Amino acid sequence: MNFSFITKKPLWQNILAGFFLSVFIVGVFLLLLNFITNHGEYLTVPEVKGKVYSTVVADLESKGFEVVIQDSIYVDSLAPNIILKQFPDPEATVKVNRIIYLTINCTVPPTIAMPNLIGMSFRNAILELKSLGLKMGDTTFIPDMAKNAVKDQLNGGNSIKPGSPIRMGSAIDLLIGAGLGGEEIPVPDLFGLTYPEAKLVMEVNGLNAGVVLMDDNFTDTTLGFVYWQNPMPYDALQNANKIRSGQLMDIKLSLVKPERRPDSVLAPIK
Repeated sequence: MNFSFITKKPLWQNILAGFFLSVFIVGVFLLLLNFITNHGEYLTVPEVKGKVYSTVVADLESKGFEVVIQDSIYVDSLAPNIILKQFPDPEATVKVNRIIYLTINCTVPPTIAMPNLIGMSFRNAILELKSLGLKMGDTTFIPDMAKNAVKDQLNGGNSIKPGSPIRMGSAIDLLIGAGLGGEEIPVPDLFGLTYPEAKLVMEVNGLNAGVVLMDDNFTDTTLGFVYWQNPMPYDALQNANKIRSGQLMDIKLSLVKPERRPDSVLAPIK
């Protein structure tokens, strides 16, 4: 390559030419930089919190913003796809093409594991449900010696076991112990009743089934008949025994319906 056009010129001319060339290159670079970065072009970030994502994304993009969903969480009191948070904040001044990060409400509630509320106090159960994003449903107070303790947890009318999958935001109904009743009632006579019948009689009287023992020849309680109970309805002197609401009754079941003996203390002598 022939560099005679450079070598033939005085040194000072080459230096001067190099200086002007450098100035030209820097100037072109700055002009291009202003164009690339939209120098001097700024936008004010609008307020989009509380609006539905699908109704604002097109408007934001048309104004020169880029929109990115940064996160999604679940709030049961708000509609799906509602914008919960935004960054930058409303009224902030940013350059064109600045990214706006949004946090939106989930369309489908996430699934969580059902906690074990049984045995908790009513107050602690409410706090546990709230911390996990579950709703407090109906509460039913039943006679039980453990006052204000959770006796069962239900969803949709059915008991739900701890660890079972359940949608966040679901309503959980609770059975709460109301303590023992202050008034004593006669011990109901369950002799000869089927287990479902005996259980219904206990429930009507505000009593709970305690230990249920079955003879060796069967395993299905619904087929059994009550032939023994504790406490008995009458004592050895044929006086009616008393019991408080919420107390337990133990029973034994047989596959064959029993017949009452005349000398039995299960019924008064006639």
